[in-house]
Amino acid sequence: GARLALYVIAGTVPLVIIGYLVKDFVTDELRDPRVIAWATIGFGILLFVSDRIGMTVRRIEHMTFGTAVIIGLSQILALIPGTSRAGITMTVARFLGFERAEAARFSLLLAMPAILGAGVLAGLDVYGSGNLRLGLDAVVAAGIAFVFALIAIALMIRWLRRASFTPFVVYRLLLGAALLIWFV
Repeated sequence: GARLALYVIAGTVPLVIIGYLVKDFVTDELRDPRVIAWATIGFGILLFVSDRIGMTVRRIEHMTFGTAVIIGLSQILALIPGTSRAGITMTVARFLGFERAEAARFSLLLAMPAILGAGVLAGLDVYGSGNLRLGLDAVVAAGIAFVFALIAIALMIRWLRRASFTPFVVYRLLLGAALLIWFV
């Protein structure tokens, strides 16, 4: 458990550093619906490829400090709108030979500090607004989201023990295509 916690920290540090350094460079051009659509499609295809050619020989127990950092570095790509943070980390983990469920497990563990950090920043904004009711609503919404996220995580990991990422790939391709049709 302690080693896994260190791997999560090692995988989180690159995102924190690079995210802080480039946060002002994520501009409106990157938020263009066409960029989002193409990123959704492109990273969906990459997930498909990794799931097809990635060997399935490694589990969390086989993780090293280096693989944790590599997977963590991939989160930086999620700064591009349309890139799924979870999707890109699972893609890289699959390319590194991790089993589907193990790739999802580590990806979701990496999500905790990222989501917590984003939540703290958003919470500070709400606190700074001085709107107590909005703050209470945000806490209730965060609690409900947390419970449903845990349920979704459990179901997804159970699903990935016997199935592939193909439904997620199809979803990303359809979503990307719909965005292109809608905004072009």
